[in-house]
Amino acid sequence: MNKLFTIAKNTFIETLRQPVYAIIIVAALFLLFISPSLTMYTMSDDNKLLREIGLSTLFLTSLFISIFSASGAVAKEIENKTIMTVLTKPVQRPIFIIAKFFGVASAVVLAHYICTIALLMVIRHGVLETVNDPHDWTVIATACVIVVAVFLLSAFFNYAYEWKFSSTAIVLTGIFATLGIVFLIFIDNRWQFNPKGNAINAVDIYGSVLLLLAAIIMVALAVALSSRFNIVVTLSACIGIFLLGLVSDYAFGRFAETQLWAKIGRFLVPNLQIFWISDAIYEGSQVPVKYIVITASYALCYTTAILALAIALFQRRQIG
Repeated sequence: MNKLFTIAKNTFIETLRQPVYAIIIVAALFLLFISPSLTMYTMSDDNKLLREIGLSTLFLTSLFISIFSASGAVAKEIENKTIMTVLTKPVQRPIFIIAKFFGVASAVVLAHYICTIALLMVIRHGVLETVNDPHDWTVIATACVIVVAVFLLSAFFNYAYEWKFSSTAIVLTGIFATLGIVFLIFIDNRWQFNPKGNAINAVDIYGSVLLLLAAIIMVALAVALSSRFNIVVTLSACIGIFLLGLVSDYAFGRFAETQLWAKIGRFLVPNLQIFWISDAIYEGSQVPVKYIVITASYALCYTTAILALAIALFQRRQIG
């Protein structure tokens, strides 16, 4: 367990220090910031479209972070020959694969958490559907305080202790974003203590949790592929499986009853459509907890199976 924790911790830190990790998060936060301006032209369903675009941004952000971060988790160490030092400690190969998965998954959870809080803040502000709709200055002020505090503290730690600016800023963003969303739960847009008027929609939370489960599956898949292939092949395969998983019901589901290939494809390719609850948002319906439990069980079984395959593939991989 000590070896597993050490490798997972190092993988988590290395993932946070990757430039692509910070770039994707900043791009996602920017898209969430401008989304109220992009969804004000539906005439009647502006806020529903805002929530769907926000969840779409969250979905793509977590999945791309999963693919780009996990694709090099094993392949990069094999190419750089650093894995030989680790495995001669000795560290068992299954421990190495599982630790890599947990390290990358932790980084994905952190990024997903930050973007989820940003999404909740954007939904709280809402779309200004008419010229008479006021801005929610409580949300705007809280976001500005978070940005300024994170920037100043990250710069200070970078100057005083030589901490890497990007990774420090991401961790501090997670901390200050938590304090910010707690503050917004209790304070309304008139700066009054009003917890009842600031209730967070449970459907948005459920939607975020489901999208995180889909991202975890992609992390396991990328780790499994990177144990046998290089980064380019892993990236291409993960993107292809991701796109195929989005149309799983259309590509395999309608032929599964009559065609053997469709039945096999339906079981092998992860069905990412079940993690998307756009219909519930537009219809204003509730998502039962039973659905969350069943979907989480599916994600757990699929992730476990992929990791078992990854361990089997890596056992006979020549690294010398």
